[in-house]
Amino acid sequence: MRTLIFAGAIVLASGAAGAADMGRPAPTPVYTPSPYYDWTGFYLGANGGFAGGDSSFNFEGADLGRDRFNTNGWQAGGTTGFNVQAGHMVFGLEGDLDWSNVNGSSSCALSTLTCQTQNNWLGTARGRVGVAFDRVLPYVTGGLAVGDISANTGAGSASTTNAGWTVGGGLEYGLSKNWSAKMEYLHVDLGGFDCGTACSASPPVNVHTNEDLVRAGLNYRFDWGGAR
Repeated sequence: MRTLIFAGAIVLASGAAGAADMGRPAPTPVYTPSPYYDWTGFYLGANGGFAGGDSSFNFEGADLGRDRFNTNGWQAGGTTGFNVQAGHMVFGLEGDLDWSNVNGSSSCALSTLTCQTQNNWLGTARGRVGVAFDRVLPYVTGGLAVGDISANTGAGSASTTNAGWTVGGGLEYGLSKNWSAKMEYLHVDLGGFDCGTACSASPPVNVHTNEDLVRAGLNYRFDWGGAR
C-alpha cells in the first residue's frame, strides 16, 4: 500500500513539473553581432594608374618667359604599409615605388628647340588618416615624393633625382579578411632643377614638373588576429 501511494506521488509530481514547463515561454536566442573589420596590420600590394600634369622650362635671363606644356602617361609598381585602428579612426604609414612613363614636349620659346621632359620612376612615403565604416575606409594622405626629372631641348639634355611633396586621398574597401582594394588620387610636385647650359647652348634653363595621379591598388593584408 505504501508503495502504491509513493509511486502515485511521483507520477503527480512529474505531471505538475511538465505542466509548469509547458507554460514557460521558449528562451529568446542571444544574437551576437559579427565583429567589425579590423584594419590594423601590415600589408603588401600592387598599384597602377594614369598621371597627367605639366612641366615648364624657364630660360633664365632671356626675357622669354616660361614655356609650360602638358605631360601624361602611366605608372605601376608596388606598395607596402602598416595601419593601426583606434575605434573608427585608422592611422597608417604607406610607401610605394612605381615605374613611370610620364612625358610631354612642346616647342620652346626659342623656336629652334623642342622642350621635353620625362619621369621614369616615382616613389612616395606618406602618412594616412582615415575613418573606418566597417569595411569601407575613406582617407587622406600626404608626405614625401621622390622621382627623376629628365629634360631635353634637342640642343642638350640633363637629368636629376628630386625630392618634393605629395598630398591626396582615397577610398579603400576590405574585400575579405586578407584582401583590400583601393582607388586613390595624389598630387605630386617634384619641384625643379637648374639644367644650366646642358639643355641649351644659351641661356641656362630651369625645369619644373608636377603630376596628378589617379590609380587603383590591391593589397594583401597579413593576419593580425582581428579582421574577419
